[in-house]
Amino acid sequence: MNYQTFLPHSDLESLVSCYWTLEIPKKASSEKQRIIPDGCIEMAFILGDDIKRYTSQDKFILQPRAMVLGQTIEPFFIEPTGYVNTFAIRFYPYGFANFVTMPIKDLVNKETPLQFLFEKNSAKELEQNIIKAKDSRQRIEIMENFLLQKLKDKSTIDVIVKQTVDALFSSNGSNSITTILKENLSKRRQLERNFKKQIGVSPKQLGKVIRLQTALKLLLNKKRDNLTKVAYESQYFDQAHFTKDFKEFTGINPKEFLGNENMALSSLFYK
Repeated sequence: MNYQTFLPHSDLESLVSCYWTLEIPKKASSEKQRIIPDGCIEMAFILGDDIKRYTSQDKFILQPRAMVLGQTIEPFFIEPTGYVNTFAIRFYPYGFANFVTMPIKDLVNKETPLQFLFEKNSAKELEQNIIKAKDSRQRIEIMENFLLQKLKDKSTIDVIVKQTVDALFSSNGSNSITTILKENLSKRRQLERNFKKQIGVSPKQLGKVIRLQTALKLLLNKKRDNLTKVAYESQYFDQAHFTKDFKEFTGINPKEFLGNENMALSSLFYK
């Protein structure tokens, strides 16, 4: 696997986490890969062979070749049909809402073709330019020109929503909304309403995903191999609480995670 990440332009760094590329040679047989939530929204262009996304144990759809994957709050499986070549943009949770008019909650747990999010001809032109680009640097330049143009006509994200997301990340997802809002508890209902519209999920759901990412990094980077210590350092109440959340978002328990062939791709992304 050849996985690379690239930093965004300074004018986009508060909204875009990174650009990434993934290349995997065609294999005689490919394993299903379990994809788990990471709290971000991604725009992806499939430049290689098609990729299956399983909707049940044995039923699947082919992922759109130019799409946005909204917030996910449950794991799902994908399977390459051959050569993998993907170019993608990873947005911060509050980032993508600055470029579209559609409520972000309508994108949750699914792939949405670009033509449903932007003007059809504009989306098609962007896809063709990305396909024809000679390398990743040129694709990033094309993408940034597109995003910066869209940004000119869009209002900035709700300040309370951004502050809440930043507080969740800085506390590794452990801060409660009551703690974050402090003296502004009267704005809680407004926050939760705007949060779902602009982020796609509730503050509590995003916090749980962020806290899980902290635990995953400890496991993947082998900083901790004792599950009780992982649970403690990730701010879980106890190991049982950690195991419950882990299984909710990954579909397996922590002991099954490491070395699982179906988790190779997620392990690459979350290290």
